[in-house]
Amino acid sequence: MGKKLTLQDRRKQRNRTKLRKLAGGRPRLSVFRSSKHIYAQVIDDTDGKTLVSASTKDKEFKGAKGTDTGAASEVGKLVAKRASDAGVKDVIFDRGGYIYHGRVKALAEGAREGGLNF
Repeated sequence: MGKKLTLQDRRKQRNRTKLRKLAGGRPRLSVFRSSKHIYAQVIDDTDGKTLVSASTKDKEFKGAKGTDTGAASEVGKLVAKRASDAGVKDVIFDRGGYIYHGRVKALAEGAREGGLNF
């Protein structure tokens, strides 16, 4: 028997299946949200490698707290800056099974402000 998936794992799989159909070779901006921090990484699924990443734990992160929408927006801008330095402009947004609201939405809007297209 296979591993029994949690509801969040099912949402992630359902979301990523749809993203693979829409991606068209674009890298994926994946979001992970914990209770204290938020993480974002740009992943190239064809090679299976992480191109760039950013989180509230990074040294360049300016915010004081990792649990508010302002911090998430800063992480979005930071990952967008790093992605543009790596030559990535177009991505597809992977919300990771989370609702597009609050910190996840703030990160996405920060990434858009930073210059990423999705």
